[in-house]
Amino acid sequence: MSADSAAGTSSASLLRTPLYERHRALGARLVEFSGWEMPVQYSGILDEHRAVRERAGLFDVCHMGEFRVEGDGALDFLQRLVPNNVARLADNQALYSQILRPDGGTLDDLIIYRLGEGRYMVVVNAGTMQKDWAWFSEHAAGADELTLTNVSAETGLIALQGPRALAILQPLTETPLADIAYYHCQPGAVVGIPCIISRTGYTGEDGFELYCAAEQVGVLWDALLDAGKAEGLLPAGLGARDTLRLEAGYCLYGHELTEEITPLEAGLGWTVKLDKGVDFIGRDALVAEKAQGLRRKLVGVELTERGVPRAEYPITQQGQTLGALTSGGMAPTLGKPIGMGYITSGGETTPGASVAIEIRGKPVSAVIAPLPFYKRPRS
Repeated sequence: MSADSAAGTSSASLLRTPLYERHRALGARLVEFSGWEMPVQYSGILDEHRAVRERAGLFDVCHMGEFRVEGDGALDFLQRLVPNNVARLADNQALYSQILRPDGGTLDDLIIYRLGEGRYMVVVNAGTMQKDWAWFSEHAAGADELTLTNVSAETGLIALQGPRALAILQPLTETPLADIAYYHCQPGAVVGIPCIISRTGYTGEDGFELYCAAEQVGVLWDALLDAGKAEGLLPAGLGARDTLRLEAGYCLYGHELTEEITPLEAGLGWTVKLDKGVDFIGRDALVAEKAQGLRRKLVGVELTERGVPRAEYPITQQGQTLGALTSGGMAPTLGKPIGMGYITSGGETTPGASVAIEIRGKPVSAVIAPLPFYKRPRS
């Protein structure tokens, strides 16, 4: 999701969200991302990043995938599929987790919403949606009292993020937004459009994600942009989404998480509930990994010299290559170059420890930094 990841795929072969024509009308720069033609920026990545940190930004995330998992067997199915404990969810509560291979590698990371008794919605990444759907379908085969439905094509999703998000959204809905806790949701109408209003996001800021029918998402987008004018709301693209999530220390699938990386290596041990009483896929591998020790560990780094760190740049200590960056760039909020990457077992990972990042063959001084790099101020 980096700002400079435009690919050479013909635009005629790319998927487009229901908001595509609106992006063109707003003058967005469109790029290929996971098979979709998506806006990377409108007014500029820095402007959009700062808008989200200081006021609010609006993101098109209609490309994400949504699956419905319903029936008396829904909970047992999800419990076997993910390492986190789905059983602890109350109605209208969300949970972050992953789906794993038997060897513990991460097939994808996802959010699970409990919408009612035996009713769940699972939100997956755009680039892995087909793979995820095949995985869900394979493991649901023969399952009694379980219905799987891929509702990705009929679902619209936009994210309103930033400290002014609540002030912008509240006049458009009768749902009391202040009553929705973080990682919870409520059904409610926004400008008369039925939505699931979720207090989640991928920027490190407060905000809401709005799920609605795909054919109505354009009206919702227009209403939010209009309502946010007085608050300084800007439409924001994938470039700002990437710099915002990097500052917040959030993993991006395909970078910090892959089929070869386990959630324990990625610092997501808090999502792994080995004691939940269910033998989920990948559990034995994670138990062995905890007993034997991690092969590598995700760390944050801050450059102490001039330079721009990027994914795949080597991380060295005392001249020895111990890993590589998975993400990197300038942090607009912090005014410094930062990155995330993996250091193999035996490397020094204590915050403040000296490392170097090889940029075009030249070692550039850096230090290990605690994650996240940025935490939003609490009111």
